[in-house]
Amino acid sequence: MSATATRTLRTALPPEEPSIPQCGTSRAGYWLYLLPGFVLLLVIVVIPLVWNLFLTFTDWRGVGSPEIVGAENWIAILGDDDFWTSFANSVWMVLAMVVVPTIIGLFVAAALFDVIGRKFGGRVASFLRATYYLPQILPVAVAGIVIGWIVRPGGDGALNQILGSFGIGPVDWLGQMPSALIVLMVVLVWVQIGYPVVVFMAALQRVDPELYEAAELDGANWGQRFTAITMSIIRPEIFVVTLTCTIAALKVFGPVYVITRGGPAGATLVPAYYAYQEFFTKRNVGYGATIATVLTIVVVIVSIVFVRVQNTLERKERAGL
Repeated sequence: MSATATRTLRTALPPEEPSIPQCGTSRAGYWLYLLPGFVLLLVIVVIPLVWNLFLTFTDWRGVGSPEIVGAENWIAILGDDDFWTSFANSVWMVLAMVVVPTIIGLFVAAALFDVIGRKFGGRVASFLRATYYLPQILPVAVAGIVIGWIVRPGGDGALNQILGSFGIGPVDWLGQMPSALIVLMVVLVWVQIGYPVVVFMAALQRVDPELYEAAELDGANWGQRFTAITMSIIRPEIFVVTLTCTIAALKVFGPVYVITRGGPAGATLVPAYYAYQEFFTKRNVGYGATIATVLTIVVVIVSIVFVRVQNTLERKERAGL
């Protein structure tokens, strides 16, 4: 065969495909990359969860060997008034950390994006967004100290001094109801409101501004644009914010510990703080583990319900299209 024919034949042949490694070798390599994550998951999540579940069937003071008591802790928790009070107070926490911040966050994010951003520019809207988010990154201890200075009983508290200038006597804001619950809820709203604002403004970035302009040209006011455009487009983010804030409200601990310590007389007691009291104050580790386990079960159930509702609404929306 001549050299010209050989070159022609080589040109006509398709290029050789690179060899594919064996599936077993490739999968083994993947598992090596996943191994550190599985180890961390096992050490940080799985083992403590199993140990906590085991402690629910024991009577243990934190030292020595746990004593198996069967289902005594689970039976005792059904008749525990403080336990049911803590979960009843969680309703107020959900109101302060989910309902109010989500509603206010929706309007604030829409106003920043649709009004402030168009009239004053994106930098002003971004600055205000960062201002709203600032309480989220503020340490809980610092916020507790500031709030404690504001609502301090007697005449040396900032709020009582302001009221004193109007002839109103000092109020023990954290020592009586309903003022203690109101103060705690106001703090929770203040801390939580920045999170939905940031999430909703990020979601609004994918909205075409021409939709607002077209709606405005058709005579739609701001409220109509908000309900017809904003609400429909950022619906997935509303579910995400609602779910994550609900979980945070159910397991809230820091603000309660710093500001009210569950008082007065258990009026602001929540499940996480009640479990902490049983664990570390009363040294009733088994009972505290039971409270924590019940809280975990409630959080899982709430998450499943939220996800199923969201999937159902999405299927109905796709079917309607």
